[in-house]
Amino acid sequence: MVFNLATTLTESAAENPGKFVCRTADRDMTYRELDELTGRFATALLDEGLTAGDRVAVQLPNVLEFLVAYYGILKAGLVMVPMNPLLTEPETAYLLSHSGARKHVTDAAEVAAMAEGAKYTADVAATGPEDTAVIIYTSGTTGRPKGAELSHFQLYMSCTVATETFGAIPEDVTLAVLPLFHIYGLSCSLNSTVRYGATMSLVRRFEVEAVLDAMEKHRVTISLGVPTMYHALLMADLGARDLSAFRVASCGGAPMPKALIEGFEKKFGVTVLEGFGMSETGAAGFVNRPDDRRVGSIGKPLWGVQARIAGVEGRTGPENVGELLMKGHVVMTGYHEDPAATGETLVDGWLHTGDLGYVDDDGFYYIVDRIKDMIIRGGFNVYPREVEEVLYRHPAVREAAVLGRPDERLGEEIVAVVVLKPEAADGVGAGPGPGPEDIIEFCRASLVGYKCPREIRFVAQLPRNASGKVLKRELRQAS
Repeated sequence: MVFNLATTLTESAAENPGKFVCRTADRDMTYRELDELTGRFATALLDEGLTAGDRVAVQLPNVLEFLVAYYGILKAGLVMVPMNPLLTEPETAYLLSHSGARKHVTDAAEVAAMAEGAKYTADVAATGPEDTAVIIYTSGTTGRPKGAELSHFQLYMSCTVATETFGAIPEDVTLAVLPLFHIYGLSCSLNSTVRYGATMSLVRRFEVEAVLDAMEKHRVTISLGVPTMYHALLMADLGARDLSAFRVASCGGAPMPKALIEGFEKKFGVTVLEGFGMSETGAAGFVNRPDDRRVGSIGKPLWGVQARIAGVEGRTGPENVGELLMKGHVVMTGYHEDPAATGETLVDGWLHTGDLGYVDDDGFYYIVDRIKDMIIRGGFNVYPREVEEVLYRHPAVREAAVLGRPDERLGEEIVAVVVLKPEAADGVGAGPGPGPEDIIEFCRASLVGYKCPREIRFVAQLPRNASGKVLKRELRQAS
């Protein structure tokens, strides 16, 4: 068996050449078309002098050209570096520099032109199972993004096992509204669809009406999403739309409240299956099975995945909480050019997730909190330290602490607690002192929108312990 993601496309195209691999609001693409275009794009990349192992950064939204670029890069034996197209210039520059990308793709028209202008080849470069296929960046504890290196074998197994466990079939049509540059969308939407010869209903961005229209038009059977998305759909007026094909909803990215699960299942007549994964595991790890689930849990480990709760071996129940550790074929090779971070995260083969959880007597795992102060806003991870570093660059800010507060729609909202310099504090909201909107606007110049705080609290001082560490617990209790 060849564990190559590009080979999965070629195999599916040979079996179902005329079947739609992807459908959008105004354009559809068959497996045959995608296979040919990706072969052409691979040739164009190699004609530019790129060689095996070179990194290619792709900064595109959910468009068909993303698929062409992704599988074309893999066919050429290169490494894909997906990047959020909404990143600021400094954020983009850092990722390009750190990844060592030799090419940066930002224009869908460029992808189309490259594919159109090159000769067709269906050849797939001879990459090995352990060769890196994707480097996907996720913020680290220091605030600097870290690039998780994911091999062909690891990504192949992630989508294979997860899809089989989930109960998906080739006849399924999956709603692909999650960003493809994010590991959840890349692995669970795109890789899984192509691996099993199914169909994607691709939506450029999450807008309720556009999503509902796509679900009806394309007869969507499976949705992949985060709680924010499902909350919006729960509140929507379905009108006379026929959504009878819809049968199961997968949720990840953040815990989904029980009331939301129950309300969504009742309204749409589907089963909601929660799971858990990370960029470092190719989005795979745990899932609730259709015939074996526990609402409120992340389910049980996938086949081939070992899990344990550190420090409470052999003990179960919510009173036995510890860090969730994972081991198995889904775990990344390591962090790109960061041996120190790799050594901290991968210890004796065990991935330290940074999440606190427990396991019950039946083997279901639960996440109860995060060791790190990570905020999950609308399914996107936001690390306070990264935001704090931007706040500290504001000329009027003396100190800052960033935390999350519960939010019904987004899961969490970002709050910045700020101590101004004495010369600015006297004029807060009037005169020389900055107001909340000034602070927020300052952040927008350096951070992508979802990382920016939406609430600013001005205080005289931050609570600290004896060693000088800010007591964020007290800040949360004061909110």
